[in-house]
Amino acid sequence: MNYTETLDYLYSSMPSFQQVGGDAYKPGLERISEFCRSIGNPQRNYFVIHVAGTNGKGSVSNMLAAVLQQAGYQVGLFTSPHLTDFRERIRVNGEMISKQKVVNFVDRYKAEMERLQLSFFEMTTAMAFDYFAQSDVEVAVIETGLGGRLDATNIVQSVISVITNIGLEHTEYLGDSLPKIAREKGGIIKKCTPVVVGEKNSNYNLVLEEIADDLRSELIYADEAFTLGECGFADGKQVVTLNRSRDGYPYRLRLDLLGEYQRQNLATVATVLDALHETTPLSISRRAFVEGVRDVCALTSFRGRWQVLSEKPFVVCDTAHNEHGIAEVAKQLKNRTNSGALICVMGFCEDKEFSKMLSQMPSDAHYIFTQASIRRAASVDKISEVAVSLGLDFEVAPTVEEALVKAQSQLSEDDMLFIGGSTFVVAEALV
Repeated sequence: MNYTETLDYLYSSMPSFQQVGGDAYKPGLERISEFCRSIGNPQRNYFVIHVAGTNGKGSVSNMLAAVLQQAGYQVGLFTSPHLTDFRERIRVNGEMISKQKVVNFVDRYKAEMERLQLSFFEMTTAMAFDYFAQSDVEVAVIETGLGGRLDATNIVQSVISVITNIGLEHTEYLGDSLPKIAREKGGIIKKCTPVVVGEKNSNYNLVLEEIADDLRSELIYADEAFTLGECGFADGKQVVTLNRSRDGYPYRLRLDLLGEYQRQNLATVATVLDALHETTPLSISRRAFVEGVRDVCALTSFRGRWQVLSEKPFVVCDTAHNEHGIAEVAKQLKNRTNSGALICVMGFCEDKEFSKMLSQMPSDAHYIFTQASIRRAASVDKISEVAVSLGLDFEVAPTVEEALVKAQSQLSEDDMLFIGGSTFVVAEALV
């Protein structure tokens, strides 16, 4: 098979959650464990930083990978979903896995994957583990797919676990309350291994602390380890001051990720790096930290998080796709400084609570609702019903492409266009 045929095979025989939603979800570690044993347990060949959370785990993973690259390490980065190319999921020092490596892996292990009935995500996870071992990776940053305890990535033995935050999402799989979801995500905590929690919250602190205590693992809250000082924007970068609580040491950092929500993610990254310095053989200089977070997008090819596509008019896209994430994006939109109108091109997945998401968005914007070309997309009719109930000013377009054409025809130089609501809407906008 060539690369195109290989992808067709994977998507047809092993549907992805990205494509079809819950029909692709196969919790449990038995299949991935057996498969990885059969190929030599490649995930044991490097240090692993394991990252879970409702929001921010992709940003934290990319920031950590960028800093580790600047520190001189060969770094593997596994994230999901992808935006425009399947190979975005698996990178070494910012470079995507080659098409030939994808083909070779499937050709070699197709029969075994079919025998074990691996899910699409299990297959992708194993491919990443194997490719990192082949590439002499020294440190791998591994992002969970869904949850943590039963996620395919959870066969790793990490040197540190990271839980960015916990919100109500995927409740049909992870539980219908924050404590229940915390127990699932807390399943990535390993025995006698530190865990960093990005955001302290009285709704789930006790659950995570109980898991950590049982495993004799130190739990560190990032918002206690570092506090935010003066923040702003200068010369196309976000400027963030972090003060280390234990000694008052100030870090004044320039960040090329422009979402204001990245400030808390940055504090999480700083806390993880501090813990790695204290508990592992990894050596990460202050200079590597400063330069790594300054150039995350260039070093890891990270896209889709408050990504500026144009300055005049000001066009931004963001992949926030749940209530917790949209709340942060909406806050920045409401505080916008452009003098003109705000137009929002948005679509959602049917399995998301988009009524709650839309209720947080600016009421003074003009909305163009659309749907991405995937099975999971919510119809414009359903979105329209919600928009009417909220009293929003809107129109609809059947495709993302048509929605963007409509938006562009209405934009003046002083206006702002926001594109989001779904990873898939952003992906089609970036093609």
